[in-house]
Amino acid sequence: MPELINPIFPAFAQVIESALSQRGFTPVLCTQSPSGATEEEYVEMLLERGVSGIIFVSGLHADTGADHERYQALVDRRLPVVFVNGWLPSVEAPFVSSDEYAAMEQAVTHLVALGHRRIGFASGPERFIVVQRKLTGYRTSMKAQLGLSDEDLDPLVALSMFGVEGGEAAGRQLLDAGVTAVVCGSDMMALGVIRAARQRGLAVPGDFSVVGYDDAPMMEFTDPPMTTIRQPVQAMGLAAVQSLLEEVRGHATPHTEFLFRPELVVRGSTGPAR
Repeated sequence: MPELINPIFPAFAQVIESALSQRGFTPVLCTQSPSGATEEEYVEMLLERGVSGIIFVSGLHADTGADHERYQALVDRRLPVVFVNGWLPSVEAPFVSSDEYAAMEQAVTHLVALGHRRIGFASGPERFIVVQRKLTGYRTSMKAQLGLSDEDLDPLVALSMFGVEGGEAAGRQLLDAGVTAVVCGSDMMALGVIRAARQRGLAVPGDFSVVGYDDAPMMEFTDPPMTTIRQPVQAMGLAAVQSLLEEVRGHATPHTEFLFRPELVVRGSTGPAR
């Protein structure tokens, strides 16, 4: 899985590791960092150690700019693999994902009900499948609920880097575009958007509303507590483990994508539009 700075990834790791341990397996956690081992190097290391299978969480399978043939090569050598958050129709394996389209519909519906009409979207680079899905869900919901066109929506979209700093940069861009609320691609980005709003002297949620994504641990204790879309981490992690172990035991599992519906958690970072 990616780095552990974003608390949603340790949350996934905890669920998956606990489930594997309870079923008699020894979990090996590999995390990427900018100066550390690559995903491909980790896979080679795991293969050398004769692992029973691999679960990829938000790996290069979610990056449309990456080489995906390596995954089919793993399948061809009959190594059980499962992918979390990302979809490759060409790879014959189980995929477990959060329903990004439903998530954006929930977020936009919530903000529209509060009276917001200029609602921005802030997320990471568009080459990632999860970003593409969120962006499509956002655009579809904004068109359906507010009657906006693609030309109307283009200035309301800011794609930056994942993380607090990327959220802050996207927040500044969207504030310049005159939005009153922002739907974010992650909770970390949402924290950056709130920082950008406060630097402009805006109160959250009094003057400006922000919706995060993930419901990572501690989001209910931020200032203000974060309204966010909760990924069903427990259910997704257990489904990934179950699918992997079925493959390990030689039982056929559906080589398709299992979509899990997220949940809008309303806290203190959203309020009525001024």
